[in-house]
Amino acid sequence: MAPSLEEPTFAGLHKEKISWPAAYFRATEISYEPGRTDVEKHEEYEHDDLRPRFPDVHWDPLTEVPYYDKGLLGHPQYHDLLSSATDIFDHNPKIGTEIRGINLARLSDAQKNDLARLISVRGVVFFRNQTDFDIDAQRELGKYFGTLHKHATTSVPKRLGLEDVHVVYTDEMSKEQRALFTPTFLWHSDVTYEIQPPSYTSLKVLTGPPRGGGGDTLWASGYAAYDMLSAPMQKYLENLTALHSANIQAVGSRALGRTVRREPITTEHPLIRTHPVTGWKSLFFNPGFFTGIVGVPKAESDAVSRYLNEVISTTQELHVRFQWQKNDVAFWDNRICNHSASYGFAPHRRHAVRVAVQAERPVFDSAGKSQEEELNALYGLPIVNKDGTRVSNYND
Repeated sequence: MAPSLEEPTFAGLHKEKISWPAAYFRATEISYEPGRTDVEKHEEYEHDDLRPRFPDVHWDPLTEVPYYDKGLLGHPQYHDLLSSATDIFDHNPKIGTEIRGINLARLSDAQKNDLARLISVRGVVFFRNQTDFDIDAQRELGKYFGTLHKHATTSVPKRLGLEDVHVVYTDEMSKEQRALFTPTFLWHSDVTYEIQPPSYTSLKVLTGPPRGGGGDTLWASGYAAYDMLSAPMQKYLENLTALHSANIQAVGSRALGRTVRREPITTEHPLIRTHPVTGWKSLFFNPGFFTGIVGVPKAESDAVSRYLNEVISTTQELHVRFQWQKNDVAFWDNRICNHSASYGFAPHRRHAVRVAVQAERPVFDSAGKSQEEELNALYGLPIVNKDGTRVSNYND
């Protein structure tokens, strides 16, 4: 029988008067509705100038620009960056670090170099409550690392002069989109079809669901994905390149009546790339822009693609999931990470701005190393046994 505050009566039994304490009926101080969070009102929205627009302009094709990775100047122990920190911790061993006490709007050049190095090692770094880090400061920090990327199809802020800022925006009137994509397809690295896909990329959430309201972002480590593969598979992929195409974004934009500001391109990149700061090898693959492996039959390309997609999207130890709060910032390296949005946060508004830096043209260096093998040797951990025919009990 369900619990009730009403005193029950049973036929044939002695009825005893129960005296409930007054505190029992007092309203609790904590209000809770399962799966429900308060929805913020936005009658006068403070970030109106950063709402999205789709300008009707046309740009020339991107040409190769010089790039020098500032992470090469960073200290191996990140001394300058951590001199201002109050706490630092990893979200898991493979990817994701959170730093407390740092003000991203007030970093010295030495701290910026350390930050770039840390992102190169950890994939993504999180910072909470960066109120001083407005869009102008965000762009300035991006420019320190390199040339800012201008997206050919996605929205930019209403404020003029911010065409190198990408706007993420969903509000109370937006239609639900989760039925339009398979969950694995949502995993991607930004604009990998460019000749110089981005490196250091920052995303700041201006407005979003409260804690528990959804809208989390997930990242997957390309270093760890490479290390998941057997040695023969690693060697096989190291000799292959793949095509990355912008056509899917261009076709979708035109279907919605929007201008494609730069004509779509298809670019060939190595499936395994080597990071210039760490020297570690990383899987450079994502289902969003990948169209095929060069030089192999389509059936083989499709089979390899399905396998790599499974590695990226289902291997939990190479994932980190971040639950955003207002003014939080994530800084990641698109060369070594895939990421995925998550749905289910309606009817909350979710508004964020992203700044990305053009990096080097992806290259594979046969002298590169495995992150897992190098760190295991450094910390005295055993070599990972990748023989899947061994007998073992499932461990949860």
